[in-house]
Amino acid sequence: MLQGYYTPLFTDVARRLTITDADVNWLEALQLLVSALVVPVLARLGDLLGHRRVLLASLVVTAVASWAVALAPTFATFLVAWALQGFYVAWLPLNVAIIYGRARRLAATDPSADVPATTRRATGVIVVALQAGAIGGALVAGQLGTLLADRLTIVLAVPALLVTAALAVVWRLVPADVPATHDGERDRHPTIDVRGAVVLSLALLAVTGGLSLVRLDGVTIWVGLLVAVGLALGAIFVRLEQRTAAPLIDIALVRRPTLWPVFLTAGLFGVSVLGAQGPLSTFARTDPAVHGHGLGLTSATASYLIGAYVLSLLVGAALFSRLSTALTPRLVLIGASALVATGYLALIGLHGSAVSVASCMVVAGLGSGALVAALPAAAAAAAPASSTGMATGLTNTTKTVGGSFASSVFALALAGGASSPAADGVTAAPLSGYVTVWAICGGTAVLALIALLTVPRVAFTSVPADAVA
Repeated sequence: MLQGYYTPLFTDVARRLTITDADVNWLEALQLLVSALVVPVLARLGDLLGHRRVLLASLVVTAVASWAVALAPTFATFLVAWALQGFYVAWLPLNVAIIYGRARRLAATDPSADVPATTRRATGVIVVALQAGAIGGALVAGQLGTLLADRLTIVLAVPALLVTAALAVVWRLVPADVPATHDGERDRHPTIDVRGAVVLSLALLAVTGGLSLVRLDGVTIWVGLLVAVGLALGAIFVRLEQRTAAPLIDIALVRRPTLWPVFLTAGLFGVSVLGAQGPLSTFARTDPAVHGHGLGLTSATASYLIGAYVLSLLVGAALFSRLSTALTPRLVLIGASALVATGYLALIGLHGSAVSVASCMVVAGLGSGALVAALPAAAAAAAPASSTGMATGLTNTTKTVGGSFASSVFALALAGGASSPAADGVTAAPLSGYVTVWAICGGTAVLALIALLTVPRVAFTSVPADAVA
């Protein structure tokens, strides 16, 4: 609901806060940054303190932030509250870690239980709920935004009520868990790597901050300088983590043959799933009679196109666990990446009608839905028991970083050569910009497919990966 609810209301929020449409971009940039920073920390805390406990804490922060979003009197207050709302991105990896821990405890009493298969089935259900919530959130917000146009505070309070309800449900109905163990023992270093967290935060802040500046001034020396500083800090972070007894991110874990392709795929996947939906919406709304490209849809008909895409994500997520049982998780990941690549690359030539665009987006959506469900489950299955939270959290972190990068690059691509305001009062992005977006989305999916081909055939199953010669 949070992911889908606010999008139709951004114009109303801008008017209420007396800011320009361009200022709304800061919301996306800052929340993505906060999301990228908090997930590895919360994932590590989940491994140390128990995933349910950390899930509850993140729900509290998100609930408070959601109420602040509804009541914020100024843009600065709204911006801070909106950024803190980004804590919700930790929910999916924490939920997967809780499920994986339960499945392991079940296997201890039932030798026939298949831990990875159980995790995949439950993760598929969660992701179906996630996509259904995104669809429902957009529809509910659209209706309420029209019915209560002069009562935006009430409209914005709906997500806050839902998060508060989720907090109560987890508190009352999710049983307490215990910190993960490794080889029957608790983590021998039950601490948080504060130094690593600070360096990683500064690295991500520098890189995403530099990329965010592209939105404002294009590629400048400051953009290059900030990105270079961020990459240098990233290299320092890797060295520090290799020398730390209890690292925030276990570099040896990241380098595992069954895990690094998953993390790389998550980052590449973030390019399309987090970065390409805005361009899809603006292309659908562009009038071809005026600008020579676009679909000329109204806000209502454009919502059907976006709804078809999100619905295909739901279907892809629902089919993931069944296909993984019939085939293998590795083959499903490869097939899903191929669908994403096919859908976006096909758009380069098939963007002349709503039917062709919708068909391409449905193909990409089926693959995207399977990847949303598959990546955290695959990471949990391939990681040691004491690091499931870290592994699943890293899939979200890398996905968010990929989306942040793509958001800035796509903004630059769509801004280049934009036409002057036409009769319909809008400034249309050039067709070449949209082709660049689709080519990047398709190309990154192809790279993910190539990376996944290096994974052992029995990865992410109950069969040890080293069983393959």
